[in-house]
Amino acid sequence: MMKTYKGRFYLLLLVVLCLVGCSPSGDTTVSYKKAGINEEFPVPANAKSSDVQFDNSTIKKGEKYRLKNIGGEQGLYPPSEYFEEINSWGWELLKEKQMGHTNFFKKGTTIISIVIHEDDFELYEMKEDFPLH
Repeated sequence: MMKTYKGRFYLLLLVVLCLVGCSPSGDTTVSYKKAGINEEFPVPANAKSSDVQFDNSTIKKGEKYRLKNIGGEQGLYPPSEYFEEINSWGWELLKEKQMGHTNFFKKGTTIISIVIHEDDFELYEMKEDFPLH
């Protein structure tokens, strides 16, 4: 009788572990849409946009997006799948220009800044005379 309960316990444990291990963590993104500030730049389809205030003379326009856990805990982890998608849309990550949570992508003469936080991110299209030195 003990073996039956023990076997059932292990079977139940295995099922629970499979369900937990196979569940998505945070928001998983399958598709992307065009950003409001630049139609050639992707944003996760389930990100909710809003206006963002900025007081920076090098910024042409900006937009803020809310997306649960985009940057991991405290925004410390860049969203690699999202960055890969941005790259697949023809944007080059300027790794040497990264400053903390701020990353820059370039396509042609256009530069987009993306500032990643834990549950949101901001996109800024920089003015054409934005210095990259």
